[in-house]
Amino acid sequence: MSDETGKLTHIGASGEAHMVDVSGKQESRREAVAEGAVVMQAQTLEAILSGNAKKGDVLATARIAGIMGAKKTSDLIPLCHPLALSKVVVEIEPDSALPGLRVRARVRVTGQTGVEMEALTAVSITCLTIYDMAKALDKGMIIRDVRLLEKTGGKSGDWRAPEPSA
Repeated sequence: MSDETGKLTHIGASGEAHMVDVSGKQESRREAVAEGAVVMQAQTLEAILSGNAKKGDVLATARIAGIMGAKKTSDLIPLCHPLALSKVVVEIEPDSALPGLRVRARVRVTGQTGVEMEALTAVSITCLTIYDMAKALDKGMIIRDVRLLEKTGGKSGDWRAPEPSA
């Protein structure tokens, strides 16, 4: 992240990393949405959707893991602020065109800093859990396209990712 002058906000004058002081920022409602996908063999997707994965309910476990991941982001990424999240929603949708599962996370907070990293972490942990739960069926699954789709609130305002070009 950079400030108005283009300087990185997590790097001090001597090049040392530090946590940004957000104490002077106004609290506001902030939200971020991220997405990603797990590509797999068609029979792996069918096994997951029919509940035939050996480890149990892949989708329910992955959804809970994603929510927990969002809540633990500051434990995983060294310079992230711990946040009292007000909402985390993780959606997992099958996509036979991949074939695989598309994951989307929406995270909300009223606070002094954004939740982009929490949304990205939720998606990443959800995808990793899908892989872990189904790896006995398909070790060749691919986690891809993890990205921020949008963020709202805060001093920098709203942002939306451009549509990917075909």
